[in-house]
Amino acid sequence: MPNQKRIFIVHGWAMFPADGWYPWLAKNLEDMGFSVGIPEMPDTNNPKIEAWTEHLQKTVGRCDENTFFIGHSIGCQAIMRYLEKLPKDEKSGGAVFVAGWFKLTGLEDEEERMASSPWLNTPIDFEKVKSQAKKIICIFSDNDQYVQAENWEMFSKNLGAEILIENGKGHFSGDDGVVELPIVLKKLLEVSK
Repeated sequence: MPNQKRIFIVHGWAMFPADGWYPWLAKNLEDMGFSVGIPEMPDTNNPKIEAWTEHLQKTVGRCDENTFFIGHSIGCQAIMRYLEKLPKDEKSGGAVFVAGWFKLTGLEDEEERMASSPWLNTPIDFEKVKSQAKKIICIFSDNDQYVQAENWEMFSKNLGAEILIENGKGHFSGDDGVVELPIVLKKLLEVSK
């Protein structure tokens, strides 16, 4: 189909494509005529920046204004780091980030702190990310045990992102009982107009 809009849903840390709200969202988008991919990211329990960005590059192929991204948690980080590496002539139509972060709280052990450290401490070229995505919308929960409110302002300031706050959704995972997420569908439709 010419100019079919493509959506890539990038799952969170220690998660898989069949988890939580990802299948619900994919089905709804496919029913609306989008091409949807939920790549299984490598070594999800011990995510590495290079492995995740390279996997996205291979999965997406050429990125253009009909290519959109939805990220969850570390998936938002992976998308930003993918976008900052795109050639200047490849621009995404935009992204919706769910529970994205620059700072994390509530990590349970040293292993989690070690795995998250490169993601937390490797700088991101925000100007490049902004130039490679037409619009970025971020959705947060007011009771996320990992992503505190300071992240909301950081996404607004660093990326000029539109910020939305949901009530009582935790970290938006299946463990939090989130198996449908209509706000993401609504905002993706706005971004992809």
